[in-house]
Amino acid sequence: TTQPCPATTFPTTMTNDEAHMLMAAQAAADAERAHTKDSGSNAAGAQAALDVHCLDTTHVNGAPPQPTPAAMKKRLKKLRQKLARKAAKQALQAAADSGVLASEAGGATAAAQNPMAAPTSAAEHSDTPVGKRGRKARRARRRKKTLQQRNSHETPSGLDNTLGGGIDAGSKIEEPDLPTQASIHAPSRLLPGFTDYYRKYGQTQPPTVPIQKLFPEKNWPQGEIQDQPGDFNTFRTTDKEKRYLDRLNSDLYDTLREAAEVHRQVRRWSQSWIKPGIKLTDMCELLENKNRELVGERGLERGIAFPTGCSLNHVAAHYTPNTGDNTVLGYDDVMKVDFGTQINGRIIDCAWTVAFNPKYDTLLESVKAATNAGIKAAGIDVPLGEIGAEIQEVMESYELELDGVLHPIKAIRNLNGHSIGQYRVHGGKSVPTVKGGDMTRMEELEVFAIETFGSTGRAKVMEDMECSHYMKNFDAPHVPLRMARAKQLLNHINKTFGTLAFCRRWLERPDGGSAFLHGQ
Repeated sequence: TTQPCPATTFPTTMTNDEAHMLMAAQAAADAERAHTKDSGSNAAGAQAALDVHCLDTTHVNGAPPQPTPAAMKKRLKKLRQKLARKAAKQALQAAADSGVLASEAGGATAAAQNPMAAPTSAAEHSDTPVGKRGRKARRARRRKKTLQQRNSHETPSGLDNTLGGGIDAGSKIEEPDLPTQASIHAPSRLLPGFTDYYRKYGQTQPPTVPIQKLFPEKNWPQGEIQDQPGDFNTFRTTDKEKRYLDRLNSDLYDTLREAAEVHRQVRRWSQSWIKPGIKLTDMCELLENKNRELVGERGLERGIAFPTGCSLNHVAAHYTPNTGDNTVLGYDDVMKVDFGTQINGRIIDCAWTVAFNPKYDTLLESVKAATNAGIKAAGIDVPLGEIGAEIQEVMESYELELDGVLHPIKAIRNLNGHSIGQYRVHGGKSVPTVKGGDMTRMEELEVFAIETFGSTGRAKVMEDMECSHYMKNFDAPHVPLRMARAKQLLNHINKTFGTLAFCRRWLERPDGGSAFLHGQ
């Protein structure tokens, strides 16, 4: 399977030894080209071809070449190394073409295990034949690899990463594949710390252990504790009797802290995989399923407090996708994620903003700073209007530059925080986000959600779009129904949700919104 060496011309001043070394190098190059043309050749076949080339080559003066053993051994060693590397690269490429290696990471792993191998990305550029046929082969391999990457590419939640993609109707939603390192940062911006902080408590990654099992002694994490504002509240921390009365409410605090830890772990886990290209319906289902899993859903005793809100851009709040909604999260979107947990009717209502484009950083910073200012100003006997004044002052001290235009950030004046009662997410009192609001005072043992909304528009919301959140009136009297189907629906709502909020997606689930009550 060898070919005769082509005629070689040497300078007339070249010595016999120099001409012999040049001819040996030419023979090695010819052998390598012969091996490249025959992809099935192995290192041993190329070695035999090199030997035949060297024996058949004649010197310029007709005398046979006499290579020194050391020089020939060195050249043969180099050639063996080249051929071994080439064989390893071809093996990796064949494995990638057959689907054994699905990404460049697999090629890198194989190269690390075999010093003579190289990543698949490097194999494409080094050993292709020169000329028209080589270019065609190179383009064909690139097209094939691109198609394989498209077919094998998976987003963190197993969803299509293109606009309008997602899981087909009726298919099983799988949890996203998350890295196992102990230092996972959120892909969205301005979210500090690690998203897998819960590992220090013995939680798995992704989290699968219910919170009750992580803390069998019920020593729930306390979170941040702030002093009551104002000198008029100093006695609450110095008076012995007030401290004793405060300890009598430890059961209420423990329930709230347990629900808060569930919310915190679900929130941080979700922040690790929410990325552009995910379908909002799938995002909500994944988040809500994890919420049910960690809280240990048991109907009205413990579970989800209200549907997951994922309001985009100009939509401020209270949007969750209904069945058939194929909205996809984009890179330039600003999404407000809002979900809640409840244990014995004690509700944790918490939200955060997701944005991937850094041009919105100032908007996110202003709302975060305004929320912290509102929390700091809140306390027993504090007028609600004063909290709104603090929120507005901080938020409207920021400006946002978009496409060269400077926009003042305004606090939305008709969208407020609220008190939270047992099984009642809106307890009756509103916490304004602007000054001049209601001067009703906060009272002891009340629970509030401090909610702030920043906008570059008119800073006023109006009801629009399709309704997605539903909730039975807390004080609704008994009304007799005539239609059997209406009675059946009302009975289901009373048993499953009570006075908590729900959405259409939950009614259309196989378990009707509660696997504990209705089975899978």
